[in-house]
Amino acid sequence: MTTRNNPTMTSVALLVLRVVLGFILAAHGWQKFFQYTLDGATASFEQMGVPLASVVAPAAATLELAGGIALVLGVLTRVAAALLAVDMLGALFLVHLPSGIFVDNGGYELVAILAAAAAALALAGPGAYSVDRFLFARKAASAVSSA
Repeated sequence: MTTRNNPTMTSVALLVLRVVLGFILAAHGWQKFFQYTLDGATASFEQMGVPLASVVAPAAATLELAGGIALVLGVLTRVAAALLAVDMLGALFLVHLPSGIFVDNGGYELVAILAAAAAALALAGPGAYSVDRFLFARKAASAVSSA
């Protein structure tokens, strides 16, 4: 049985992807705020050569924390996922690409899979088990019934 023919399996798969990806990204944002602090994250971004580090570090920390939580809940999933994909692609191209693939050498394997997973969610949407589905399915149903 394929997930294409089984909407429940597709929604469960999207739920698993959303929750795991959201948790990992929220943890990265939390780390930038509370373990490294924004000043430390900014200094680290500057050392890695990230342009406008004083703007990018807090923006990345906020996006990763808030966007990760949004993915876990399935709130504004496509928007959050698209922004997080861009965030991870920035990390890939600005920092990790010259170090090769493997993360133990500072490589891009982690940010690449995080970008791909976020892009997949941006394209596929949150699935049935999400706040988005609850909010927007009701609006769509009421729009159809009032037409």
